Amino acid sequence: MTPSAYLPFLIQAILAAVITGGVIAASHLFGQRSKQSKIKDSAYECGVPAEGLVHTRFSVKFYLTALLFMLFDLEVVILIPWTFIYREFLANHIAILGPILFFIGVLILGLVYEVKKGALQWEK
Repeated sequence: MTPSAYLPFLIQAILAAVITGGVIAASHLFGQRSKQSKIKDSAYECGVPAEGLVHTRFSVKFYLTALLFMLFDLEVVILIPWTFIYREFLANHIAILGPILFFIGVLILGLVYEVKKGALQWEK
């Protein structure tokens, strides 16, 4: 493989690093915690002064639901590229249906386990 084949990846990686660095630098320069900020330790809520506790506590159920959502959302991230390259695998006579069905089966078993443990019930 020639080095020019890696050029699009290199450009994308450099662009991602520059944008990430720019966003972090802008946040430090112009953000609420900057040195010229007069409201250093108050929470920002659309310009309205905060009432009550700034850092409220959330139930663990919210975090558990978010983690479960991310877990099963990753399934879609893996399945979408599989659907696009499925034709190429079929053209090259490569069996791909077995491994992807195994992957989906493991995720279904994980979902069944979470339902049996009651992780998706709010009134617990």
